[in-house]
Amino acid sequence: MPMAFEAGVSAGGPLQHGGNLAQARALFPEAPQPWIDLSTGINPHSYPYSPLPASAFSRLPEAEAAERLRQLAAEAYGAPTPDHVAAGPGTQILLPIVARLVRRGSLAAILSPTYAEHARAARMAGYAVREVEDVGQLAEADLAVVVNPNNPTGRTIPKAELLELAASMRRKGGLLVVDEAFHDVSVHSGVTDAVDAGGLLVLRSFGKFYGMAGVRLGFAISHPDVTARIKGELGPWSVSGPALHIASEALADGAWRAAMRERLHREAGRLDALLADRGISVAGGTSLFRYIRHPQAQTIFNVLGQKGVFIRRFGDRPEDLRIGLPAEDQWQRLEQALWEVTV
Repeated sequence: MPMAFEAGVSAGGPLQHGGNLAQARALFPEAPQPWIDLSTGINPHSYPYSPLPASAFSRLPEAEAAERLRQLAAEAYGAPTPDHVAAGPGTQILLPIVARLVRRGSLAAILSPTYAEHARAARMAGYAVREVEDVGQLAEADLAVVVNPNNPTGRTIPKAELLELAASMRRKGGLLVVDEAFHDVSVHSGVTDAVDAGGLLVLRSFGKFYGMAGVRLGFAISHPDVTARIKGELGPWSVSGPALHIASEALADGAWRAAMRERLHREAGRLDALLADRGISVAGGTSLFRYIRHPQAQTIFNVLGQKGVFIRRFGDRPEDLRIGLPAEDQWQRLEQALWEVTV
């Protein structure tokens, strides 16, 4: 099922995202330090990896270690074989490569509102981009993108519906991209086991669930013909030695994964209760972040920012907020900051 690449075009500068503490300091210069950064959906409890060997830094990554990582990723994410997996330095790097996979692509449709980098990557690849709210509208496109569960709303599209859409894309030589960056905490079935049929590519992020965004590691899971093209585009040594060491341990640790899912579920409930005490209801999200729709969202953002708690707001959706989970030693400060919110 080979696909051809097309040259991309510029689509403007980088977009604003969570995790920008320089922005927080500029907005709230008098806020108490240190900042509590809840503007991302990253697990505050990082995976407890073993000490890194010196060779992880002094030697080029071994091909055998990279193959072992793909094997572990296939097992952890439910891919048919390691050949169905391509690993890169973060899913962000993979987005423009994936967007260029479809031959003669002209229209990209993205289920929105969602992570804005998908639209930017599609524009870079030369697509006209249409952001839609109805899954049925995605079938009209050459490249269709669904973030599942969605960031920031938490909306989840059933597996059967996604597979039907993938079949439609396959029949016309298109591609459905399902970004499962937050699927590690989802109770719904993913679609990685269906990629061999074609017309489907799944993205998985390592750093969010394992609390190690700085490791910069992500996976594209698809038919082996497609992943071979992605690997060719990335070239050798696409994953660093330290990332290979850390992720190989983490992906093999099923017990930690199961326990962490339960812990995050409990902590999301605790956050919901804190917000409810202040009259702020949760409209969606996952157990790594909560999604809020409130007419006084900007007031909530500003009051928390003045108290040194940075959450995510969205310039084009002024009533929307996203708030991540605090670390264990941050709950009390968050609760105190929330008591300053009057809505």
